[in-house]
Amino acid sequence: MALPNPIPDNPLRWDAWRNYNSEDYYARLCLSFDTRPSSEQIEENCRQLLIWWQKKLPLKNQPSNPLAQILRAGLDEAPAYLAEARTKLLDPSARAAFDQELQKKIVEDGLMEFKKLLAFAVGDKKLREEDEARLFERGRQWGLSQASMQETIEAELTNLGASRVTALSEAPSPAPPQASAGSEAKDPFNEFRRMLRLAKSLDGEDMTDDRRDMLCDMGENLGLTGGQAEDLIDEYLEEVSGTPISAPTPSRLSPSAGAASARATASGPARPLSKPVKKPEASPSKPSAPKEPTIQPSPVSRAHERQMYPNFSNSIGMEMRLITSGSFQMGSAEPDAAPQEQPVTPVSISCFFMARFPVTNAQYEIFDPSHRTKRAPWANENHPVVYVNSRDAEKFCGWLSSKQGRKYRLPTEAEWEYAARGIDNRIFPWGEKLDAGHLANFADKRTSFVWRDAVIDDGFAETAPVGSYPRGASPFEIEDMAGNVFEWCLDCFEAYKGKERVNPRGVAAAHKRMYRGGSWKSRAGNLRTAARNFNLPEYLSNDVGFRVVCECEG
Repeated sequence: MALPNPIPDNPLRWDAWRNYNSEDYYARLCLSFDTRPSSEQIEENCRQLLIWWQKKLPLKNQPSNPLAQILRAGLDEAPAYLAEARTKLLDPSARAAFDQELQKKIVEDGLMEFKKLLAFAVGDKKLREEDEARLFERGRQWGLSQASMQETIEAELTNLGASRVTALSEAPSPAPPQASAGSEAKDPFNEFRRMLRLAKSLDGEDMTDDRRDMLCDMGENLGLTGGQAEDLIDEYLEEVSGTPISAPTPSRLSPSAGAASARATASGPARPLSKPVKKPEASPSKPSAPKEPTIQPSPVSRAHERQMYPNFSNSIGMEMRLITSGSFQMGSAEPDAAPQEQPVTPVSISCFFMARFPVTNAQYEIFDPSHRTKRAPWANENHPVVYVNSRDAEKFCGWLSSKQGRKYRLPTEAEWEYAARGIDNRIFPWGEKLDAGHLANFADKRTSFVWRDAVIDDGFAETAPVGSYPRGASPFEIEDMAGNVFEWCLDCFEAYKGKERVNPRGVAAAHKRMYRGGSWKSRAGNLRTAARNFNLPEYLSNDVGFRVVCECEG
């Protein structure tokens, strides 16, 4: 829940003001426990929210004003609640205790949802192998441990007198030439309807996206298409809510099943089919295709990743920060977005480590001492290394991997953008606007470029020492991702497709090697997290460097 910049003055256009008295200290300040906000972010959000409420104080003298009636008690209470949240989150011990309490609640909520899915899966007192595998997959996404899931399943099986069944034990006997009285059970449509009715705890309010996905998976296991399973779920929900059942979409049903359904609606239960129902073909309008495995981590699973993969520093002084797994929208649909930033593409990324800063002169020169002669005239050892092409950067990563015994490489373009913008899809690493000189090093008033910003002063005319702009850090505490120097990526240019991707990696060998982030020569718009740039792999410049990532082991 990122704080909008600027915050809408009208509370009717911004609903998050209602969180001022939330039990969640993060929510009060429009922050998220999941993104691990820095002290600077906590201070800044508290400051902006206090200013917003202060501007509303005159409404206290206008009791008949509709806005005064909406804000009500918040006009008196909000400052105290916001100050309390700020104090708690800036106190390391208090914050750690609250994080632990919040994490416990998230686990409890995940376990409750897991039990609901489990109740559905064993509705007929049978737990099938494929259903149990899906339960474990969902549970891991909610951050549940294998032990807690196993314990919950065993308890539920004992409580219901249910048992596990294997595919072999449920293997169907050869179908008779004519339909028998029990052949209706072999109809995947009727079988799925029966499974839905067995789930007595299922209703519209409980139908979360995760639960619906799992039901669709079960329907597909019976031989339905995803669309057919969706239709039958909607039909069931209308049935339990008392709403007249709509006719299913004809294109999603097979001819025989469609006819049987129509007869059932018109004159009671459908008569047995004359022969076993074959697996329906996918609708022409929605061709079936294998899906990439999705990554849907919860706040608890990300917290678990942080425990498994703590931040570390290597022997040449690189501070490596964990980028937890997550999903984001890659690209931009904003009016100022370039064509290569579209269409916006949903992307999921697995966890990895990224260097907090770009590689410095001092670090690179351990690998290649001769590079000292290529330093920019204004640069010292703490400035980012420049005059390195993508091949040089890859060789450095290979050398570092051998030296450290871990896999270092350049980030993929998707990893770079995710680390820069986070799960809340920021325009810039720090938020939505570039309106001050303490956020990034770009073409400011100190430069002589025609496109320079003649108002903002960022303190440097060329490159700045790494770490000069801590308030411009990304949600993952990665600094200097906007401006200072462009950063080489692992992949070459590839147009976005708009289809969901998991850990995408563009073509490795081409003439358009990607680099990201903008530089001290860039105008403000080119520092956006979605901005894409490329050049020849052998390109050298005084505003192009790189940073490294390290793969999580085990």
